[in-house]
Amino acid sequence: MTDRKVLITGITGQDGIFLTSELLKHDKNLKIFGISRNKNKKFYENLIAVGVKNFSNVNIHNLDLTDLNSVKKYISDLQPTEIYNLSGPSSVYESILNSDYYKTTINTIFDNLIDACISAGKTPRFFQACSSEMFSSENTLPLNEGSVFNPRSPYSEAKYTVYNKTNDLRKNGDWNIKSGIMFNHESEFRNDDYLFIKIINSAKSIRDNKADTLELGSLDMVRDWSFAGDVASAIYLINNSDYLENFVIGSGRGVAIEYVVETIFDYYDLEYSSFVKVNESLLREGDPLQIISDPKSLINKLGWDPQYNIDDLIERLIKYIG
Repeated sequence: MTDRKVLITGITGQDGIFLTSELLKHDKNLKIFGISRNKNKKFYENLIAVGVKNFSNVNIHNLDLTDLNSVKKYISDLQPTEIYNLSGPSSVYESILNSDYYKTTINTIFDNLIDACISAGKTPRFFQACSSEMFSSENTLPLNEGSVFNPRSPYSEAKYTVYNKTNDLRKNGDWNIKSGIMFNHESEFRNDDYLFIKIINSAKSIRDNKADTLELGSLDMVRDWSFAGDVASAIYLINNSDYLENFVIGSGRGVAIEYVVETIFDYYDLEYSSFVKVNESLLREGDPLQIISDPKSLINKLGWDPQYNIDDLIERLIKYIG
C-alpha cells in the first residue's frame, strides 16, 4: 500500500483533471487530495471522460488558500509527500484590469503553501506552475530555460515573482521544488472564451446559420500549442525527477492562428476567408508575433514523449464538441 499523499491545488481545472489521471496511471493506490474553489460532481465526470475508472482515493476540499491559518492546519493534518500548485487566477487579459488582485492572490497562495510546509516541518516535492508569458518579447526563438525574462502582464509578473521564490528555496532551502514554464495548452475542458473552443463553436454556428462571422485579433500570430494531457505527463515527470532545475513545457512547434482557423472551418466544409474578420483592436499591446518553445531539456533529460500534435489536438476538440 502506497504511503504517498499528493496535494493538487486547482484540481478541477484542465491541468488538474489530466494530472489526476496521470498520477493514478502510475500508482492506482495513490491518495490524491485536491483543493478547488469549485467543488462539484462535474470534476468526477471529467475524470471518467479521460479514462479514470476508480477515483475512490480522490478527495476534493474547498479551502481558501489565501487564508494562512486554514492552509497551515490543512497541511499539518494532511502531511503531503508531493504538492502540485496549479491554483490561482489565470486570465492574462483580466489581470490587466485587476492587477493588484492577480499579483496578491498568486503570491499569497504560493507563500501560504510554503509557510505551511515549513511550519509543519515538511519539504514535499513541489511543482509550481509558471508561464511562458514571463519571457521577454525580445528573445531569439525558440525559448528555453536560459532565455531572458521580462514579464508582459500583471499575471506574468506575479508568476515571475513566484518563479524566483522557487529558485531561492531550491538553492538555499535544500528543497526539491521547481517550476514548469508552460506554453499554451488546450483540451476539451477549456471554457468557451478560449481560442480553440471559440473557433469551433463559431464555425458550428456559422454552418448552422446561427452566426455570420467570427472576429479575431490576428490570423498571423504564431503560438506554441500542446495538449493538456501531454503537459500533465510533463508535470508528473518534473515533480518526480531528481533534477533540481526548472523545465520549459511546450510542443516546440509554432503554428499560425490562420492554420487553426482553416483546419477547423475545413472540417465544417466552410471557406474561412468568407466568414473570419480581423480586428486588431482585440490584440494586447506589445504581444509578440511569434512564441515558440524549445523543450529539448524536458525530452532529453526526463524522456517526455508527447502524444498529440496540433492536428490531433484540433481533431480531439472537434469530436468532443460535436
